[in-house]
Amino acid sequence: MTFMRRLFALLVAAFAFANGGVRAEAPIPSLTARVTDETGTLTSEQRSALEQTLKDFEARKGTQISVLIVPTTQPETIEQYSMRVVDQWKLGRQKIDDGALLIVAKNDRTLRIEVGYGLEGALNDATSSRIIREVIVPRFKQGDFYGGVSAGVDSIIRVANGEPLPAPSRSRGESDGIGRLLPVLFVMAIVAGGLLRVLLGRLTGAVVTGGIIGILAWVLSGAIFVAIVAGGIALVFTLVGGGLGAFAGGRYIGGRSGGPGGRSNSDIFRGGGGGFGGGGASGRW
Repeated sequence: MTFMRRLFALLVAAFAFANGGVRAEAPIPSLTARVTDETGTLTSEQRSALEQTLKDFEARKGTQISVLIVPTTQPETIEQYSMRVVDQWKLGRQKIDDGALLIVAKNDRTLRIEVGYGLEGALNDATSSRIIREVIVPRFKQGDFYGGVSAGVDSIIRVANGEPLPAPSRSRGESDGIGRLLPVLFVMAIVAGGLLRVLLGRLTGAVVTGGIIGILAWVLSGAIFVAIVAGGIALVFTLVGGGLGAFAGGRYIGGRSGGPGGRSNSDIFRGGGGGFGGGGASGRW
């Protein structure tokens, strides 16, 4: 069924191309966050709340859900445009295909839920249509766009949560955890390492620093692998000397940590390689 839907969509696109020639296409924004609002409809606080909800669900379930709000999809239909979006963004895990996209074309007054192959059992066409008609559209008609998007996301999450899928990768969770801990542990290793080297000597100070940082990493992350890596890095940093900071004459001397604004590449959201076949539903308000 999904193959036939995809084939039909391709035939429609080919027919439109043959009859209309080369037509301009609406641009697809880069995927850098779970919530992309090209219209300024949502406040920063609303975007952050949705981001956190989707991030927590992905960490728990592994499923990637994104929200995209654009002014228009013209000259394409929302179905044509949303398929181009998911083909480029590749939401969901590779070979599990558990991605979903809630897309809103505000000026066109259209919206769609695009569903990856792996979620079509639970988040089928009928269920997607019901979420749009009964949950999202009534709020949009009242001008409550954040309420509609938020309630729609909650409904998608509840349905997707019932789909039996593989658990999130443990290695991915550990990588995310150590990514969040690294700035704090790095600063602590510099400060503690510099002080303990002065008090205990190079080797002993390095060993004690590595032990302290390793224990802290284990307590904060709950992962022994993260603790071993963090402790080993702290030991080496302290052992090799003053390039990363030391205490001299009671005054700390050190370099900067982190990038401009304290933002790292780990803040940027990326799709996981999931596939879509045209499943989902569209609506208007």
